Amino acid sequence: MKKLLKISLGLILGLGLVGCGSANEDSSTIKVGVVGENNEVWEEVAKRYEDGTGKKIELVRFSDYNQPNEALLAKDIDLNAYQHYKFLKEFNDSKGSEDLIALGNTMLGPMGIYSKKIDRLDDLEDGARVAIPDDPSNGSRALFLLQAAGLIKVNGEPGDLISLDDLVDNPKNLDLVEMDASGTPRSLDDTDISIVNDNYALDSGLSIEEDALFMEDKDSQAVKEYINIIAARSEDKDREDLKEVVSYYQTDETKADYEKYTKGFWIPAW
Repeated sequence: MKKLLKISLGLILGLGLVGCGSANEDSSTIKVGVVGENNEVWEEVAKRYEDGTGKKIELVRFSDYNQPNEALLAKDIDLNAYQHYKFLKEFNDSKGSEDLIALGNTMLGPMGIYSKKIDRLDDLEDGARVAIPDDPSNGSRALFLLQAAGLIKVNGEPGDLISLDDLVDNPKNLDLVEMDASGTPRSLDDTDISIVNDNYALDSGLSIEEDALFMEDKDSQAVKEYINIIAARSEDKDREDLKEVVSYYQTDETKADYEKYTKGFWIPAW
């Protein structure tokens, strides 16, 4: 009976070890975290990747900016592609580490000022309600965008991390309301203007030509600091399969997909 018990325990332990090993080591599939539902560019990359390598890219969709880096640290995904350098630095600083790195550039997506209530910024009334993202990097970016549009003045230089405490002149007494970046396009019914990131503008069906009242200067040095990236764990910086995914992304086909699917929102940055 004791011998039988030992054999049974051995089989159970063996099966358990096999199960644990296979759960996290499926090298034929790379999981990429993205934000929002409209990820046609990545879907096209995934098709080309599978056709060329026989392996798969699985897109793991998140609803906001707070989740994909945590998922990457937890090893629930292998890469993510949604953030810019400033956001990544802010995240690493908050953790007191350099656990996540940029593995490659993707695009630059200028931030814009949008409205459903006015057709030009000159029509903005005193005390108007303005939505801006509440995370430090995109919140700072929004404040500098409002300054570039001539609506406010702030302390600091474009690219600095600033807050509402750095507001030094607000001639129209704008009511600046901070909220999660994903909520800024949804706030357009309740605000006079909203500062919206490119991916959320796309998801909401907004158009640069028809809906944007003011856009970032894509050629300014400060804006180039907001180039988006493909991020990985620092321990995986030399993984050839992840580098391969980056190489399949950074192609002329992807540039053509930018034009096809984003109609000017995204500018290649590699």
